[in-house]
Amino acid sequence: MINIPLIIVLLYIIVLFAISAYAKKLAKGSEGYLLAGRQLTTPLVAVSITGLAIGGASTIGVAEQAYNVGLAAGWYNVAWGAGAIAMGLLAAGKYRELHVTTVPEMFEKFYDVKGRAIAVASQITILLVTTSMQYLAGGAILASMLPSIFTLRTGMITSALVFIGITFVGGMWSSGLSNILNVALIYVGIGIATVITVTNQGGIGAIAAQVPQEVPYFHLVDGLGWMAIASWFAVMVTQCFSAQGVVQIACGAKDSKTARNGFIIGGLIMLPIGFLAALMGIAGKAMFPSMSATLALPQMIMSLNPYIAGVTLAALWAADVSTAGSLLLGSATLFSQDIYKRFLNPGCEDKKLTKVTKIAVIILGALTFGLALTVSGIVKTLLIGLSLTTAFTVVFLFTTFFPSMARKNSAFYTTLVGILVLVLWQFVPAIRVFPHVIYLEWITCVVTFLGVPLFDSKRIHDRAGTEIVNL
Repeated sequence: MINIPLIIVLLYIIVLFAISAYAKKLAKGSEGYLLAGRQLTTPLVAVSITGLAIGGASTIGVAEQAYNVGLAAGWYNVAWGAGAIAMGLLAAGKYRELHVTTVPEMFEKFYDVKGRAIAVASQITILLVTTSMQYLAGGAILASMLPSIFTLRTGMITSALVFIGITFVGGMWSSGLSNILNVALIYVGIGIATVITVTNQGGIGAIAAQVPQEVPYFHLVDGLGWMAIASWFAVMVTQCFSAQGVVQIACGAKDSKTARNGFIIGGLIMLPIGFLAALMGIAGKAMFPSMSATLALPQMIMSLNPYIAGVTLAALWAADVSTAGSLLLGSATLFSQDIYKRFLNPGCEDKKLTKVTKIAVIILGALTFGLALTVSGIVKTLLIGLSLTTAFTVVFLFTTFFPSMARKNSAFYTTLVGILVLVLWQFVPAIRVFPHVIYLEWITCVVTFLGVPLFDSKRIHDRAGTEIVNL
């Protein structure tokens, strides 16, 4: 029999590689490959940040959590949207005006080399964790779509090959252009699938009657509670100000106004998709009460009309492709710009730098796949990793808005304390006095930044040696 969902997904992959091949022609030089030549328009910025946000965690991960806690899981995407809007209002334009490529580069520009070194190590760690989540979600999609061919692991391998291949070919131009298709496909596919699923199961009331009554599946808050939801907002707003994948999109915009408007529009686009995915997860609980939560959303979709199922599964994969590509490019950029070019080969030619970046895409893609085999719980793992961005956000905000409080060692010690807090949180339960590590990260990082002037009197300067007073 003809497998309609498989054909649709294969066609989607072919189109993605065609877009990447076209993007390759636009990606001239390392800046063209890494930042789309700093020519992203407002719509491209908007779909790029939306595509980065609406990935495995925002679809498969939200449905996975909603399978257990209900509609409250949908707030994850609202938190992401709030972070993007805040980034647009306060920081996206600032990053574009700095004319940097990475967050660690900004650290050295205003602070020192050791600040850049510790920043790049931390940023790559964050990206490795977040990228690995996309392979897990991609494997779940393929395993549900073709269980006779793919296991979760082989589905993850296939996803990794496609994600890495598309990123390798076209860089940021590929990401930006393909996200026009990806975002449209995500909303059309998941929107139609949600309406049909709820209708086929007899409506919201019928689904509510079938799920366990001890869990408040259809309450917007009670499944998780305000403190957990507030933690999501704290994490997502924090990471939007300093995660490399996010910052790189802002730096690729045509100008500061484009960056600002693109992030605000993208944030607004993100808001509804989480609750649609959550509703699908709840429907999955009603129909498949004993299934693995990770497979709930893909399995629900496979029960639909094969054409709808194919489009929707392609949409879920589109979410993975859009996010994984941006994250892989971000990690490769950190390696090529902040490690290879800065420390290993400062005089390398532009052509050589582009080649090194592409090789890094392959190597880091393989590393993230290995990490994906060891993790579970998409949203939980992701939120822990993103908490490490607190130190970068604190440094950026003080550098931008309160530069008189910054000292040469502020970036290094604030980042170091951020790392130590996360390590202690994982291994010393006694320090877990807050509901989430993000709160302790903010307190300790702010206190550290404000405390550095007590022993360091050297103010920050720009590369020309001029003391920074205002940016």
